[in-house]
Amino acid sequence: MNTTEQQFLKELDDKLWKAADKLRSNLDAANYKHIVLGLIFLKYVSDAFEARQDELRELFQTESDDLYHLPREDYDNDAEYQAALEEELEVLDYYREANVFWVPRAARWSTLKEKAALPIGSVLWQDVQGKDVKLRSVSWLIDNALDEIEKSNEKLKGILNRISQYQLDNDKLIGLINSFSDTSFSKPVYQGQKLDLRSKDILGHVYEYFLGQFALAEGKQGGQYYTPKSIVTLIVEMLEPYRGRVYDPAMGSGGFFVSSDRFIEEHASEQHYDPVEQKKHISVYGQESNPTTWKLAAMNLAIRGIDFNFGKKNADTFLDDQHPDLRADFVMANPPFNFKDWWHESLAEDARWKYGTPPQGNANFAWLQHMLHHLAPAGSMALLLANGSMSSNTSGEGDIRRRLVEDDLIECMVALPGQLFTNTQIPACIWLLTKDKSGGLSPNKVKKRARRGEVLFIDARQLGYMKDRVLRDFTTEDIRKISDTFHSWQRGEEHFGTAYEDVPGFCKAATLEEIKKHDFVLTPGRYVGAPELEDDGEPFAEKMARLTTQLKAQFEESDRLEAEIKRNLRGLGYEC
Repeated sequence: MNTTEQQFLKELDDKLWKAADKLRSNLDAANYKHIVLGLIFLKYVSDAFEARQDELRELFQTESDDLYHLPREDYDNDAEYQAALEEELEVLDYYREANVFWVPRAARWSTLKEKAALPIGSVLWQDVQGKDVKLRSVSWLIDNALDEIEKSNEKLKGILNRISQYQLDNDKLIGLINSFSDTSFSKPVYQGQKLDLRSKDILGHVYEYFLGQFALAEGKQGGQYYTPKSIVTLIVEMLEPYRGRVYDPAMGSGGFFVSSDRFIEEHASEQHYDPVEQKKHISVYGQESNPTTWKLAAMNLAIRGIDFNFGKKNADTFLDDQHPDLRADFVMANPPFNFKDWWHESLAEDARWKYGTPPQGNANFAWLQHMLHHLAPAGSMALLLANGSMSSNTSGEGDIRRRLVEDDLIECMVALPGQLFTNTQIPACIWLLTKDKSGGLSPNKVKKRARRGEVLFIDARQLGYMKDRVLRDFTTEDIRKISDTFHSWQRGEEHFGTAYEDVPGFCKAATLEEIKKHDFVLTPGRYVGAPELEDDGEPFAEKMARLTTQLKAQFEESDRLEAEIKRNLRGLGYEC
């Protein structure tokens, strides 16, 4: 993406967020996000529909196109021809064959904008019985559009959140509709320059930006559905899901799936493939217990045209596994840290607890073992957990960790810096595991070396920058440094081009024997050691002479200050 496109998206973000944020005085972020994201979705499906309609109109009138051409000579006059053309444009199959959602007239953005401006009680159209349908409220008009879209698109049934329940006044909603209408998402122009951005790219970007802003506004609650983009990107870059089945058992709003889709696009030129064709080799599976978050994820992927299987409904991953037979090539997740309220007696003898029953008051190792259970024999997985998971011996956690190490399942541990998350200050780490360290081709056709009995430790706590007073973020270079270190160790120089080397204070390839000596504690700081100090070129004798002179001066200043304090205290009648 070039600088002009980035500037366009930044200004668009700012403009639309300011419009949306006006709702904050009427609703809290947990509610108004559904109104705003629902409108973004409506705008997307309508824009995509109209773009396909414009394409069809041109095809129908192109004589050289035998498949679509609608000959003018078959009609007596222009009026009949135009009527036939408009009728043909309303044939549903033309849109489904291009993987475009069908949008009935009542749900199209142009209809929404036009009808929302009418006085309440105005006749909008007639229903199938010929009765007048009148405008009840703008929120009703939006909900009706969402109803119509769900009725016409099986894939969207039950995932669009209605907004009438939030009882927002008409003027606020009209303002939002106008704000979204002011921008052309299908044919963007910035400072007179046409941009090479597709409608779904723009709307997808806006949707993701808004999810992040809402998570910030909601604080702790927002973290339930949003993982910071840079952490998601880091995990995806390390796993490299070019092809295969991708699974997230705690998917939130689907950030890992979106990042995996983007990963395929961004690496197309270096890997020499067509990203559209390559995406056909990816299957997406997810699960989420929160019903509104489940809908957010479905909308998030639908906007991008990503096919998905999120089960039949929102459901508890441990108690109602929606994908019991799935063995995924890539499993990635950011489950709730140290989740307490997860246990049920029915889980006592569960087949997933191969390495030990997790403690009833902490789900960290339940998530990890659930993911391992669903991992294909040659697959790879990564999950974010609280730092305590690397060292805790509470309620059998140390025994589970020991068994994971002894079975040689752990591939890499990454310690992350603090202040990365909007919802918690708990320090976090990334666990990367695999069932196969024998080498050979992975499911994504990447050649790996044999690395049995080895674990890579990366201490990334010193990386990143403060993006504001409270939040830290990774730069692109930080992400590349971590992922390149992992890949050079994982593949070896022959297949990565760069030989792996331990770097004191940053990374260390340790053996299982070394880990055993540390009582199976997996904290990277124990293994990577301290960074080497740079030689400043000053001879040792000269440096010691300078430092002792400096220290003597500081001692003398300390003695002077102590005498001054005692004198002042005596003046007040106190001795010390």
